[in-house]
Amino acid sequence: MTEATEIFQRLKKDHDKHRELLDKLLETSGDSAERKTLFEELTKELKSHAAAEEQALYSTMLRKPPTTDETRHSVAEHHEIDEALNDLAATDMSEGGWLMKFKSFEHRYRHHIDEEEEDHFPDFEKHLDDEDRQHMERVFERRKEEEKAEAELTPEKKEDAKE
Repeated sequence: MTEATEIFQRLKKDHDKHRELLDKLLETSGDSAERKTLFEELTKELKSHAAAEEQALYSTMLRKPPTTDETRHSVAEHHEIDEALNDLAATDMSEGGWLMKFKSFEHRYRHHIDEEEEDHFPDFEKHLDDEDRQHMERVFERRKEEEKAEAELTPEKKEDAKE
């Protein structure tokens, strides 16, 4: 197994954890302690994963002309995910609007990670050399832990939450 395959398996492991958290959140209701705890865990997981993925994988792939467009697409989606998480954090969890927003977010996020796993990762792997693999291996775990320690809910003001 190559180191590239290992990094992609590591990223997929995170994605699987994200899917589990999404499923658990969909089973919650109202402004419950469980929903708040799961949403905070999901937010920290997604934000730290995205930052580490960008620094380990996407910074490498931006240097590979055949993968530049896919890379930019995924990084732009990371920004949209971050904004949606902030909007959800600013929305009252006891309102039906929160669940509607969450379901829309959940659908978009699952599409994002499916696209990464099914389209981008197999394509990216073809363009990596040993130096790239070593870089990704070193950077991902270190950055994820650092980012997770610093990640926090960053809600927009409640009055600015999107309708």
